Amino acid sequence: MYGAAVLKVQAQGHGVARKRQAQDAFFLGHTLGCAGRDFAAVKHQLIARRVRECSVYCEVKPYTTPIADIKALNPIGIIFTGGPNSVYDPKSPQADPEIFKLGIPILGICYGCQLLAHNLGGKVVAATDDSAREYGKTETYFQTDCKLFKGLPAEGITWMSHGDYMEKVPEGFSLVAHSDACPNVAICDESRGFYGVQFHPEVNHTQHGTDMIRNFLYEVCGAKGEWTMGDYKDIAIRQIREKVGGGKVLLALSGGVDSSVAAALVAEAVGNQLTCVFVDHGLMRLNEGDEVEEAFKKWDINFVRANAEELFLSKLAGVSEPERKRKIIGEEFIRVFEAEAKKIGQVDYLVQGTIYPDVIESGTGDAAVIKSHHNVGGLPDYVDFKEIIEPLRMLFKDEVRQLGRELGLPEYLVMRQPFPGPGLAIRVIGEITKEKLDTLRLADFIFRDEIAKAHLEGTMNQYFAVLTNMRSVGVMGDGRTYDYTLALRSVTTTDFMTADWTRIPYDVLDRVSVRIVNEVPHINRIVYDITSKPPATIEWE
Repeated sequence: MYGAAVLKVQAQGHGVARKRQAQDAFFLGHTLGCAGRDFAAVKHQLIARRVRECSVYCEVKPYTTPIADIKALNPIGIIFTGGPNSVYDPKSPQADPEIFKLGIPILGICYGCQLLAHNLGGKVVAATDDSAREYGKTETYFQTDCKLFKGLPAEGITWMSHGDYMEKVPEGFSLVAHSDACPNVAICDESRGFYGVQFHPEVNHTQHGTDMIRNFLYEVCGAKGEWTMGDYKDIAIRQIREKVGGGKVLLALSGGVDSSVAAALVAEAVGNQLTCVFVDHGLMRLNEGDEVEEAFKKWDINFVRANAEELFLSKLAGVSEPERKRKIIGEEFIRVFEAEAKKIGQVDYLVQGTIYPDVIESGTGDAAVIKSHHNVGGLPDYVDFKEIIEPLRMLFKDEVRQLGRELGLPEYLVMRQPFPGPGLAIRVIGEITKEKLDTLRLADFIFRDEIAKAHLEGTMNQYFAVLTNMRSVGVMGDGRTYDYTLALRSVTTTDFMTADWTRIPYDVLDRVSVRIVNEVPHINRIVYDITSKPPATIEWE
């Protein structure tokens, strides 16, 4: 049952270990705009993003959150998200009936809509024929006098995904949208501020979907749209100072966007009470280690760069299996970090760059396995510190970048390409050697350099090179070669859960290919990956 799985994720994210009691320290309850009630798969993440894009703060909470806790949040609205369950199944996630008596506006999406109907006197049943079952893009007709659809066209495309439907609408509710196949696409009881839509307004396939969410926030809930990243920064800095006091703080700096922004935020709050340990494993892109070190010279902190390239390469020698690579890198990262931490002595707080998608997704079925390559491994329980601080745990990736700019981090670091924790180790297919890494570093730099020269950075979300373990015959000069094939990969995406391959102009690809073959030794063939996600993943390993 997906709802139960999401509940487990949320429980883990809010502190199951003794040393993780500080994780909620940065919850901005007094700026709360909308609390999400989670009955969903990844869709709830998209909903939260859409709400935040409307300058309203929100959080995703498990469906079992006690009513007292909901009251304590003092939300102006609640959103029930979608999911694959049937509300009439006794095993399906259910809401506490008391939530409907709080006087707080509610928007139900898909399963959330059916949940409203089921709990308030309506009837939800399985579709017995195609007359009420809908999947994909659907022509939908709206009553625009409903606040949810105010100012929007009376017709439009929505994205449907439901095999159940509302056979009976609860008393006091009106039908405010329909399709050719289903008469009960949207319902509302405007006197109580209750709205339900059978489609998914959070996905791009639904026309004016974000406008519908905005209408719920502003027209129904009375949101003012006052939440800004500057507010988040100021409040977070104050809370960090209050939490830390005169204590010592330690952070494992990977050089990625998340850990860098977390480091900058804590540096701004407590200055030289912070020690950043940057484990340079020799698996980063060209010049990245130096760039990271340079970016933090503006703060009065203790910056420790542990040069451990030889150690990591020796441990990875002869290893070609992807998951084994990741485990080795994760284990050695911890060992090196531990060794450096012991030199510092007693530490009171450990900072981690956890962001909101990590909180929502971690441990969700196969997602944990699929995404394992993004992480270098968690820190062991016996690291000597009192509590963990995660100041970014309520932010999405784009919000983290905004915060980085607010803190004055250089743009090259704020907009750094997403980079997996194991680094280039999973972009060198097969056995890893220093020679292969240097080859890939230069080829990857050329690719990124030509993309920058063509001013195409804004048209793609992630792009990189992969050194395959395939060798082929080539002709260079008067002789034949037998060298490596390099793969180029670029994707466009809004959430990294799905992605499409980027249509890079042929002339740009041609320049990249010519430069790499001429400037990088041991590469004689360039291929471009034109596979979307799914069926492929973004990374190759």
